[in-house]
This record gives sequence, structure tokens and C-alpha cells, in this order.
Amino acid sequence: MIDLSIIVPAYNEEENISFSASEIHNALRDVEFTYEIIFVDDGSSDRTWEEMEKVKERFKSIIITKHGRNRGKTDALLTGFRLSRGQAILLFDVDLQYNSDDIKRLYNKMGKGYDIVSGWKQGSYSKQFVSSIYNYLSRKLFNLPIHDQNSIKIFRREVLRKIHLRKDWHRFLIALAVDKGFTVSEIKVTLRPRKFGKTKYGGKGRILIGIFDLLSVKFQITFLKKPMLLFGITGSVFIILGVITGFVSLFLRYVLHHGFRPLLYLVILFVLSGLLLLAMGFLGETLASINERISGIEREIKDK
Repeated sequence: MIDLSIIVPAYNEEENISFSASEIHNALRDVEFTYEIIFVDDGSSDRTWEEMEKVKERFKSIIITKHGRNRGKTDALLTGFRLSRGQAILLFDVDLQYNSDDIKRLYNKMGKGYDIVSGWKQGSYSKQFVSSIYNYLSRKLFNLPIHDQNSIKIFRREVLRKIHLRKDWHRFLIALAVDKGFTVSEIKVTLRPRKFGKTKYGGKGRILIGIFDLLSVKFQITFLKKPMLLFGITGSVFIILGVITGFVSLFLRYVLHHGFRPLLYLVILFVLSGLLLLAMGFLGETLASINERISGIEREIKDK
């Protein structure tokens, strides 16, 4: 084991590989902790892999690997993690929009007893408005004690061992980790203009995907653990509405002597929907119990 593994995903970033490798090494030249840099070629179609092979020959601390096709930043992070030896993991962007000197600041901040330390982007940058909305929703939905969860971040190795990341869920690593009880802090970092090329892990389509992923993660860490909280409450509301509608129907029929048959159908709809939701809640509780047992077995296997 070493102190720090820096994972650098890259997709069609041939111009940035050499610059990022040199800048990271220059920034960490005098540090007292040990480190390694893991470049992950995420299925690039340009000369990204060839550039990685060149920097590997220049620097002994560099490890390189690649995907046969483009699989996304989350898979690149997990691939790098499987090759890593660091007690701490840092996710770094190859485009050098983050200053390599912040690596030391993040590492030192984590040394004060935190499990995760995230950067809080400062200054003006593209997509700032979208990022601010996304982070606002994240703080409200997940009760996060930080301003920015989609930035450069460092975390202890145990974090990735205890959470499950699906496609594109690297953005929610902090929310998932906080749900598991890990502590988090942040430092201010300045985002710089990109040196070469354009971002490959973004785009307007990602905004809508990000919102749905946000809701999906919220569902997983709340209602998936207690399905009856969602289905039971909703089902009970429907049954109560059915009872109320039934009393209204009886009042109209026997007091006002004015029957209204559609109300009867509405009663049936409300009651059946409520019973169905309650049944889904009980089924969900059973699945949640099975999932917890499987997770426990996975943790035991990883510990061994």
C-alpha cells in the first residue's frame, strides 16, 4: 500500500496527457507522502493511448490501462480503483482545469480526520448556472454539509468499497458516502480554462440525465431501504380517499336520494389502488431485506 492514488480518466485527450502528467509530478515533487498516477484511457479513438505509453516511460509512478470502448467516467474511476494501491483515492481531470497544487491541499485536509474532501469551485466558469442548481438540489435532497459535490475530490479507500456506483454515479459519490456515515469537508478551488480540446464527459443532454439520476439516487438511499415508507403511505392515502368517496356516495344516495354511479367506480379504483400499493410495499420490504443480506455477504467477502 502507498499513501495516495491519483486516478485520471481520459477520453480523446491526446493533447493533455503529457501536460497533465508533468504538472502533477511537478506539484508533488517535494511531498512527503507516496503516490501513484493511474491514467485510464476510456476507449479513445485518437492517440491518447500512445501518449500514455510515452509518459509511462518518463515517470516511474505512472500506471496506464484502457477500455476497449467508451464506458464513461464512473467505469474509468472503478477501473483505476481496482489497479490502485493507495489508502486514499483522488479523482483528477486530465484537462487541467483544476490546479495540481490543490492535490496537496486536499490530502492535507483529509489528514485532519475526514473521510472525503471535495473542492468548492470558485470564480466564473462554463455551466456555472447549471452547476449551482444541481448542487442546490443535492444539498436539499441529501442534506450535504458542502457546497459542491461535482468537483475534484479525495476520499479514503474504504469509501469505494462500501458504496455501489452505477453508470454516471461518480457525481453522487459524496451523497452515497454520507448516507453510509462517512464524514466530508471541502476546500475552495479555482477552476481554470481548459488548455486543449473540448469536454467529453458533458453536453446538454447530461442535464436531464443528471436530474433523473439525482432522483434515482434519492430513491435508492431512502425509499429503497424502507419501501413501505413510500408505498405504504401512498396506499393508505388512496384507501382513505376511497372510504371518504364511499361515504359521499352513500350520503348522496340515501340522504339526498340522488345516486351517482361514477362515484362507485371511483371508490373501487381508490381502494384497489391502495391495496395494490400496500402489497407492493410488503414485497419491497422483503426485497430490501434480501438486498441487505446480500450486501452483508459482499462486505464479508471483501474483508476476507
